[in-house]
Amino acid sequence: MEGKEPLIAVLALQGAFLEHEQMLAKMGIKTFEIRQLADWQHAKDGLIIPGGESTVQLKLLKDLALLQPIREAILGGMPVFGTCAGLILLAKSVEGEAFERLSTMDIDVCRNAYGRQLGSFYAEKKVEEVGENVPMTFIRAPYINKVTAPNVKILATVDGHIVAARQRNQLVTAFHPELNDDTRIHEYFLQMVRKAI
Repeated sequence: MEGKEPLIAVLALQGAFLEHEQMLAKMGIKTFEIRQLADWQHAKDGLIIPGGESTVQLKLLKDLALLQPIREAILGGMPVFGTCAGLILLAKSVEGEAFERLSTMDIDVCRNAYGRQLGSFYAEKKVEEVGENVPMTFIRAPYINKVTAPNVKILATVDGHIVAARQRNQLVTAFHPELNDDTRIHEYFLQMVRKAI
């Protein structure tokens, strides 16, 4: 619908969901939290899966019967943005882990890829289709080892590792754009959402 501002659902089981909500509020975008299956029934135009502990989030997604409906919505075309743990949950394969996740994006991921010494660090790099000098805050971050389908677009790399990518309606970053004042990554996601409305 022309002129309609999107309503974004934020998975609020664990992790840095509040920062995404604050970022979108600053941009004039309404959000609501997904904490249980009943919340998922509400109308929404897109979903953000925040950083945090991917194993905890995955357990809660299964326990709350949210895993399958979220997966089906993403496969059905609903725009989704996963940061850090969200990236891990969306990946079809994670190095050394065979268990089920949302597994909707054709990427292979290395979790806690930078090790404890580089547990947290900051960079500013170009992100394709977004712009130059995009702030990137990494916290015990994963990275993408490789993309496993030709329609996955690599958007950014740091030190030779893929840290942002897009596949159709799915956007992922290994870093936390919600922890900086720069809104361009969220604006890019909202463009995806508006095209899908």
